[in-house]
Amino acid sequence: MASVIEVSRQRFEELVAEALDTIPPDLTRAMSNVIVTVVDDPPEPDLLGLYTGVPLTERGDWYSAVLPDRIEIYRNPICEICDTEEAVIEEVRITVVHEVGHHFGIDDARLHELGW
Repeated sequence: MASVIEVSRQRFEELVAEALDTIPPDLTRAMSNVIVTVVDDPPEPDLLGLYTGVPLTERGDWYSAVLPDRIEIYRNPICEICDTEEAVIEEVRITVVHEVGHHFGIDDARLHELGW
């Protein structure tokens, strides 16, 4: 059995920030009213990340004075499925891009077709 890699919360937050930096600037400029945060454990098993909010494609004139959308990246489950820091870096990148895709209104089926 492979060993689970330990990544400190600070290092994991750096990896999430680095993953966000890989998103093209045109897309990051289009992101609106969303926060990205690291959480140790998910609210339910088998989640690596979670987007909650109103996707950009569903926002209309009614959209104002609302709390920010939230992207949570779950540290412990990602570390549990990885056995090297390189694997953690790649899984964080995939998870961040996947959840940002939801912010842009892309569903799971399409994200998986695209490799995310």
